[in-house]
Amino acid sequence: MSVDIQATNATDLAIGTALRALREARGMTARQLALDADVSPAMVSRIENGQVSPSISTLSALSAALEVPLVSLFRDTASGHSDFTHVKQGEGLKSTRLIEGHSHEFTNLALHARRDLRFEAHMVTLLRQSGKPPSYVGHGVLFIHLKQGEGRYRYGQHEVVLKEGDSLSLDAELSHGFVEVISDKLVFLSVQAAQR
Repeated sequence: MSVDIQATNATDLAIGTALRALREARGMTARQLALDADVSPAMVSRIENGQVSPSISTLSALSAALEVPLVSLFRDTASGHSDFTHVKQGEGLKSTRLIEGHSHEFTNLALHARRDLRFEAHMVTLLRQSGKPPSYVGHGVLFIHLKQGEGRYRYGQHEVVLKEGDSLSLDAELSHGFVEVISDKLVFLSVQAAQR
């Protein structure tokens, strides 16, 4: 059985690059990471420079010290493809949601699904009408930016009035959504990201 040395070296370099990026993003020194993971500082340096093929137990200890999933260290080892979406102004997939006497328009601007993450973005238009807008319970985090209008938004038991230019971010695990459209028309950007 032959081993592709070039592929192994590329994988070691990718793991090292990911380790360094995660460590630096947390403001940790290599020595601090080594101490927290019970690994020698020399080993951390050799891994970050792609000079060694670390064992799974070493990588597990490092990922635990960084408080990230083990798979995060392998994020750059996949094939060189990635998805890229460019939606021009006024474009996107237009849809209508109908729910018990309420309807609203939304435009899908982005949808990306990786092994570890799902990300989607919508431009939503709500009109004041007799039926109540829907509420949602989901996963991950949600970001809303109000582009036009005014509305009352509920998050769990908390309510807030959002006006043009306001933003809101929240954990999507609690029930959330607009409960009242105060202006005639409400337009907002909704961006959600969740682990898969």
